Amino acid sequence: MQTYHTPLDLVRERSPERPVAFARPDAVAVAARWFQDNFKGDVFYAVKANPSPWVIETLAKNGVASFDVASVPEIELVAQYAPGSRMAFMHPVKSRAAIAKAYFDHGVTTFALDTHEELQKILEATGGAKDLTLMVRLSVSAEGASYSLSGKFGVEAHEAAALLLATRRATQGKMGVSFHVGSQCMRPTAFQAAMAQASRAIVRAGVMVDVVDVGGGFPSVYPGMVPPDMADYLDSIDRGFADMMVHEDTELWCEPGRALVAEASSILTKVELKKGDALYLNDGSYGSLFDAAHVKWPFPVKLMRKDGDQAVDVEGPLRPFRFYGPTCDSIDHMPGPFWLPEDVREGDYIEIGMLGAYGVAMNTRFNGFGDAETVAVEDAPMASMFGLAGRTIRLPREQQQEDERKVVRLSRPKGRAGKSRRRR
Repeated sequence: MQTYHTPLDLVRERSPERPVAFARPDAVAVAARWFQDNFKGDVFYAVKANPSPWVIETLAKNGVASFDVASVPEIELVAQYAPGSRMAFMHPVKSRAAIAKAYFDHGVTTFALDTHEELQKILEATGGAKDLTLMVRLSVSAEGASYSLSGKFGVEAHEAAALLLATRRATQGKMGVSFHVGSQCMRPTAFQAAMAQASRAIVRAGVMVDVVDVGGGFPSVYPGMVPPDMADYLDSIDRGFADMMVHEDTELWCEPGRALVAEASSILTKVELKKGDALYLNDGSYGSLFDAAHVKWPFPVKLMRKDGDQAVDVEGPLRPFRFYGPTCDSIDHMPGPFWLPEDVREGDYIEIGMLGAYGVAMNTRFNGFGDAETVAVEDAPMASMFGLAGRTIRLPREQQQEDERKVVRLSRPKGRAGKSRRRR
């Protein structure tokens, strides 16, 4: 993978006609070390957030030795680029063939479930294996999440006790609970509330659990979505774990995806046409901008212009724009607003930042587009939860002030909880 100091250096050296994905391995390394230094448990990277080989390799080199996988191809990817790592098959619905291949071919022993039927499937597909760790996925409140994940998976509270008891009786290995508070969670206390729900389910079932997996949902910084400090989330988890009805040796896990990789990539697109406040780009919702279209997130942007042998960052008065991608589909539309210099023109380049999570991972080849080149860059991301670039994204004053108000509303008192556990 070729390396440039900054994206502007690439534009200066050549004029790319297809999108370019910028990889920032240093950003992945910093986030990985932060979680390992501060989370009081085991960190599993959620591979679905960004399955790029360079991400897997960087995480492994920086101490992340556990991965949350959802399919056999993800298992094979981790086995290739982080050999010897521990994997947890956390998709609650799997084929028998996938379960068997994971267990017998790759040594995966941790499996998630949220129904009695899935429990039976896992037991049968592994031949009644005695070394399994079975994780019961619970449905919990997703209040505070920008993107709820509560509709598809998770056993409801009124059915949880029976499934927990059945799972405890079925396994001769370990049993645990997992949940997901929703993607881009903006309220640290959501984790504490979810852990209280999980604790009540455990008590009603009359079982002891060996693992509590708080899942993902850890946020990153985007325009209009500036979360509280990441330490506040871990404080909430510490307090929630201390209050749970679990034994002293219960393990604590988390599955960060977005938080580990969001800052680590951006995409360089080219303006093909300007039509009023609409800019037509060579990448879009079928490429790396799925969330910009379907979740309507206004990612941070930067304008660059090639002029002969020179390339410059374009400054000037900003105005809001919306984007259209290169396909023939009308839903290939990113409403934004994306704040750019008002004199943007055809042939300019726009770097769209904070796309390390669910950017390249969502790329398709619809209509013949979506083929992005990947290069490494050494500059800082446009924003950071880990001190790499401060936390400020260049925005119009009114929007920046609203972000600051959100931080005040969402912040909670700090204070690290201890390692004690309530005992039943």
